[in-house]
Amino acid sequence: MEILLIIVSAIFVNNIVLAQFLGICPFLGVSNKLSTASGMSLAVCFVITLATAVTYLLNKYLLVPFNISFLQTIAFILVIAALVQMVEIVLKKTSPSLYQALGIYLPLITTNCTVLGVAITVVTKDFDFGFGAARMLGYGEAVLYAFATSLGYGLAMVLFAGLREHLALNDVPKSFRGLPIALITVGILALAFMGFSGIA
Repeated sequence: MEILLIIVSAIFVNNIVLAQFLGICPFLGVSNKLSTASGMSLAVCFVITLATAVTYLLNKYLLVPFNISFLQTIAFILVIAALVQMVEIVLKKTSPSLYQALGIYLPLITTNCTVLGVAITVVTKDFDFGFGAARMLGYGEAVLYAFATSLGYGLAMVLFAGLREHLALNDVPKSFRGLPIALITVGILALAFMGFSGIA
């Protein structure tokens, strides 16, 4: 039951973009087309899950025991940048087709605050899933939470891209074309996701 609550909470209730407002810049910038939005979502999903798996262990076995938690943000940024570079190199050599599909999005993820935000949230926040006192997530739960959060990011990105493609075919008043109608649409989408707030 707790695993289901972690997944539902991360995807719908505390959606990283629509409820926590992290990663807005790439969310607005890459969501013009469904194809680019799905490519970015796939890349973000992979990097968030991998980065959280590594930074959780780094924090638990290096930063906290040696009492250097104040270096957490810098260490996490370095780990994320190194992971993205390693993933890019491995994909280029092992799967050129996947590298071509994700190529442009991988460097963008290095500066995506969603990845860093999830990594920091997992190691600093006490989670309360309705089973007594709030507590920190274990390693498996942390990786699951990161994966579910990235799925929530992808869901929001794909929904928003579909709405933007549909809006491009409609006759929007001149003063609302472009970014204004995009911001209004994302606001309405965020309100729709607020309907999930009583579930978990």
